[in-house]
Amino acid sequence: MTRPDAQAIPYQGPPLPSVPPDLVVANILDLESFDKRYWVPQAEGVWFRPLLFNVSQGYFVNLLRVRRSGILSRHRHTGPVAATTLKGRWHYLEHEWWAEQGSFSYEPPGDIHTLEVPDGVDETIVLFHVTGAYIYVDPLGEAIATEDVFSKLATAKEYYKSIGLEGYEQQFIR
Repeated sequence: MTRPDAQAIPYQGPPLPSVPPDLVVANILDLESFDKRYWVPQAEGVWFRPLLFNVSQGYFVNLLRVRRSGILSRHRHTGPVAATTLKGRWHYLEHEWWAEQGSFSYEPPGDIHTLEVPDGVDETIVLFHVTGAYIYVDPLGEAIATEDVFSKLATAKEYYKSIGLEGYEQQFIR
């Protein structure tokens, strides 16, 4: 028996109040198809490609591209983080697991870890969904910097403006 609400009929009622439009970013797994200008420099050999800046709920989703080995950062999360490794390999010095191509990882709030890409890995690309902030810390856990959806958005905005793509980041804000 087919339920009446399962028929191929779109919703006919009024739109709900204050609901932002959907966001679809096509072809994110075709990693070479992106215009190279869309990758925002973050550090030497490290870039991010914004997919969503959710400023009302305090999270962001991006692709992180790393083309160097070594320590990238030591940080604590104020909220949960989900990561899917699309290419390459990485791990945290504090844990025994490795995230390799095709791996999914979940990082709980409050966890402190040191991200490393090992020697011999030419490129690592990870899809990160970050809720809350990263608090960058020294080896003893003392805070030295913070990064959240607002600072990521500001970095993207400044970068896109500097290369003549002013306002490009606006399409990712919800």
